[in-house]
Amino acid sequence: MLIVFVIYLLALTAIVVYSARKSKSNTDFVLGGKKISGVSLAISERATGESVWLLLGLTGHAFLDGYSTIWVALGCVIGVIFIWTFMAEPLRKLTEETGALTITGLFTKKFPGSERSIGILSATIVVFFFLFYIAAQYSGAGKVFQEAFGMDALWGMILGSAMVTLYTMLGGFITVVATDVFQGILMIITLLMLPIVALFFIASNNIDIANALAQAAPEHASVTDGKSGFPAIILILSGMSWAFGYTGQPQLLARMMALKDTKAAKTAKWVAYIWTILAYIGAFGIGIIGFILVKNGALGEKAAILATDSEQILPVMVMFLLTPILAGILLSGAVSAMMSTASSQLMVCSSAVSEDLYHDLSKKKLSEKQMLWVNRILIVIVGLVAFLIALLFSDTVYGLVSYAWAGIGSSFGPAVLLLLFWKRFSKAGVFASLIGGTSSAIIWKNFLLEPTGISERLASFAIAFTLAILFSILFPKKETNS
Repeated sequence: MLIVFVIYLLALTAIVVYSARKSKSNTDFVLGGKKISGVSLAISERATGESVWLLLGLTGHAFLDGYSTIWVALGCVIGVIFIWTFMAEPLRKLTEETGALTITGLFTKKFPGSERSIGILSATIVVFFFLFYIAAQYSGAGKVFQEAFGMDALWGMILGSAMVTLYTMLGGFITVVATDVFQGILMIITLLMLPIVALFFIASNNIDIANALAQAAPEHASVTDGKSGFPAIILILSGMSWAFGYTGQPQLLARMMALKDTKAAKTAKWVAYIWTILAYIGAFGIGIIGFILVKNGALGEKAAILATDSEQILPVMVMFLLTPILAGILLSGAVSAMMSTASSQLMVCSSAVSEDLYHDLSKKKLSEKQMLWVNRILIVIVGLVAFLIALLFSDTVYGLVSYAWAGIGSSFGPAVLLLLFWKRFSKAGVFASLIGGTSSAIIWKNFLLEPTGISERLASFAIAFTLAILFSILFPKKETNS
């Protein structure tokens, strides 16, 4: 199994070395220079969008909470379909029209004179929330290495964070997309192969599925977690509210901004549809099947691990059900989930600081080569800070990602949607979305989540969207900016 993982790392290294040579300018480093195919961008967006959250977080959530997790999965699938159907082509056109390299750049190009204020605010929001998101990926890497190789979780985190920071620093966006394609394929293999193997194991060992479900608490086999009426509606809406966050994730929307033309956009969306549907069926299935195996005592002593950490269900099943070679391949898929997402978020954080802060605010203009090195240094700094957060925070991968997803999605989502589809959207609306989404996500998560039962993802998005419209009406844009 270790040999297979080493081969995976060598293949990854070869891809990094080859693709890094194509990053010849800062434009290449930040957005790929329109050199990347639609298929590659779609797989990269999917690998980035789902992360170790899908392979560890959602599978663990389904294992622990049962059928009610279906609403989370459905919300994510709807979110992906929406952004690729309705946002990809308008984003590509707007990027071509403005020459922006980041989501923040789209705002400042459309509202000239706001570079300093919007740049500072958006970069601060991106860096703050993405540090938690990246920390979740490093935490997930520690869990995979711990279960797979008996490595201390801390050393697993160090290894995972060092690998992803290094290759992101070397090649930027082009390298990140190239490695994402490789990793996205491994992820989908893991998510499809494991439940199929597990079902064959259940059939060959005459494991009683009905008996396992009968042993569960009634709410485990209920799509509403045993709730009815208004509480059931809130549960469904909170699960499906994951869809809102997709509209404002810079690391995902950057793939759409990088599309070459309309043809590439059309091809990419179908690749994204298929990958997403298959991946979520697999992840949900792993959690439910894992629960059945545990209740029947099929996982033996390894089931004890899940009593304290349900997010280990995928690594535990892989280690128990598969031969070392296959286990090495599938666990490489789990590590790939971490690396593909963390690398993209490192890129977004560095470009937010370099493009949206330094480039727009500094009186001293740097050359393309100097900006390239600024981005590389920033990637190392962000990677180190995220590692420290992973050490200090004890929240689950699912919890960390949920918080970051709400903060970023609610801040940028309403602003991006209104920028693309509402002509009356103003600069005041941009500020209302960014400030309203950020503050409401933080306040709701820490003070109102428990008493209301309404997720911070749903509440903060609704608040930010309402504020963005209200402030655009109260403080309309000047006609010269139309």
